[in-house]
Amino acid sequence: MPYALHTLDIENLPDSLALGTEENGFALVVRHRGRPAGMVMEPGKPGEVVGRGRLEALVAKAAGTSLLEQRALAALAAGEPAPPPLPVTACICTKDHPDLVERCLAALTALPEWVAEDRTTFRILVVDNAPSDGATAAVVARFPGVDYAMEPRPGLDFARNKAIAASRDGLLAYVDDDAVVTPGWLAGLRRAWADNPDAGGFTGLVLPFALETEAQVLFERRGGFGRGYRRIRHMPVDPRNRVHPCGAGTFGAGCNMAFPREVLIALGGFDEALDTGRPLPGGGDLDIFYRVVRSGRPLVYDPDYALAHEHRKDMAGLKRQYWTWGQGFMAFVTKSRRSDPAARRRFSWLIFWWLRHQGRELARALRGKGDVPVGMVVAELRGAVTGILGEYDRSLRRTAEIRRRFP
Repeated sequence: MPYALHTLDIENLPDSLALGTEENGFALVVRHRGRPAGMVMEPGKPGEVVGRGRLEALVAKAAGTSLLEQRALAALAAGEPAPPPLPVTACICTKDHPDLVERCLAALTALPEWVAEDRTTFRILVVDNAPSDGATAAVVARFPGVDYAMEPRPGLDFARNKAIAASRDGLLAYVDDDAVVTPGWLAGLRRAWADNPDAGGFTGLVLPFALETEAQVLFERRGGFGRGYRRIRHMPVDPRNRVHPCGAGTFGAGCNMAFPREVLIALGGFDEALDTGRPLPGGGDLDIFYRVVRSGRPLVYDPDYALAHEHRKDMAGLKRQYWTWGQGFMAFVTKSRRSDPAARRRFSWLIFWWLRHQGRELARALRGKGDVPVGMVVAELRGAVTGILGEYDRSLRRTAEIRRRFP
């Protein structure tokens, strides 16, 4: 059930769009003068042609109430200088995915800032995590100016911490190897930083790279990594939300996040007992988001800081992802309830809310009205059970053994 994925500008819409003979819907990413304004997914029939009138209605549905805001922002931005070239290092942490690294680097090195600036203001660093061969290093060598570091200790957060050690001051912008930055990615991040110099971290919009399979369409229809099309300053205190900031998943996604290097150092870096690959391949982004906000610093989400992520292609991979999300979430909760006693009550409320939400999701799926099949919801619940029943402690022991093997 592939969907046709198109990017449209509000002020330059085509007269029509046609679905291919095997496409079952449209996904329209709407921009206004280059800035993301919304996205809409609409089922259709193979070969269907959508005329200008319906396109305008879909664009209005996608942009919704943000359209006026986008126009106001565009008017305010007219004539503004480009954001200052604040120092940013794009960090790609990877393991045995040279093909994805090549695609990711091709997009990063195509950014206008890479061509126009020297390496004091914009660097790209690839951290090769416990590689099984030299394929990734060979790919990096084909991109002049891109830096390479090898981290022998297996685990994503070992690699993220290696990036801290191998970088200079400024923002460290972490990009997953299965993501592709948009042309305005760096400018959007720098603008957010210039406007929020007190922020302890930034997250950005994550769009779908492709919607070619049933699994990719299901994931995006359930919400994907979407966090909306307005800038949000997540403050340390939010009296409207009784579990804030424990529900750190609302802050953004780990495939597109950035932090001032000095903040990461002050916080002790990433928790290497999370994001370890099998059997605990998640939780590290939730943990660092939470610790940034609990340290008293705002965390800013900005949709102009945008990239596209290649979602899991098959249903087995998607099911595994939901399982790891449930497990990583509960491992993060377990750790945080222990390390932050003042927030235990809020985390208890969060667990109650999450289980109730998942129960409702399961009930909808059983009635055939859910966004994903029953098996996906069950997988997330099963992952959560393993996460809350001691997985973080087991991971601490495994991580200690890794450190002993690689002193």
